Amino acid sequence: MQVPDPIELTRLLAELKTEHRELDTAIAHLADTVGRDEIQLTRMKKRKLQLKDAIARVESRLIPDLDA
Repeated sequence: MQVPDPIELTRLLAELKTEHRELDTAIAHLADTVGRDEIQLTRMKKRKLQLKDAIARVESRLIPDLDA
């Protein structure tokens, strides 16, 4: 099994967090819009949850395994 490169994982984590933050802003803006597209809003929220899960996975991979 290939050991993940911490620098690459850190870069990926930053990208995921940036996308998550931007999506959060877009969701808030769309939610305040009159006549908003509920389907689009639902899709954006689902993508935000996927990003949150991906962030958690990458953060977990950055924690070194300690063999007890």
